[in-house]
Amino acid sequence: MNRRKTFRIGVIADTHGLFDPAIRRHFRGVDHILHAGDIGDRSVIEQLEQIGPVTAVSGNVDDEPCGFPSEAVIELAGSRIAIRHVLYEGGKLTKNGRAFLDHEQPDICVFGHTHQPKREWIGDTLLFNPGSAGPKRFSLPRGIGLLTIQKEKVLPKLIRLNDNVDHRNRSTGVKLPKKKGEAT
Repeated sequence: MNRRKTFRIGVIADTHGLFDPAIRRHFRGVDHILHAGDIGDRSVIEQLEQIGPVTAVSGNVDDEPCGFPSEAVIELAGSRIAIRHVLYEGGKLTKNGRAFLDHEQPDICVFGHTHQPKREWIGDTLLFNPGSAGPKRFSLPRGIGLLTIQKEKVLPKLIRLNDNVDHRNRSTGVKLPKKKGEAT
């Protein structure tokens, strides 16, 4: 596979139906976008697709029939990238998360769920959570991320979004159904 000099990936998670217009500016010129679940509304994906190709997985507030798998593994710019919503809970790598990483052995694993930005290396695998791009919750910052792949090097960048996004930008399209018993 021929590698280009630089490949840029926009990373987003936990939108919960909100598309912040600032995402267009930050993701301008990306080669691909990864959404790590809790999409909340199909129109979020449709707006991301106007920026570039999107690979998305469902989250715990998205129902399985939403059209997105619960996890995905793709290859971009010569890197094996795994995408899964829940990898950490309660500040710890889950048993299922560890089994997923051991089985897939990705170069990069993008995840969401915790709403806490994270970039951490476990062995040769970069674990990357951009934080939540949806409505502000608790005292956690809102954010997205960029992964720049240059030859064999991966450069992860966390981008803080304004906490005071206009909630009128909340999508009004078709909601992704929640799983039974799940709260948003």
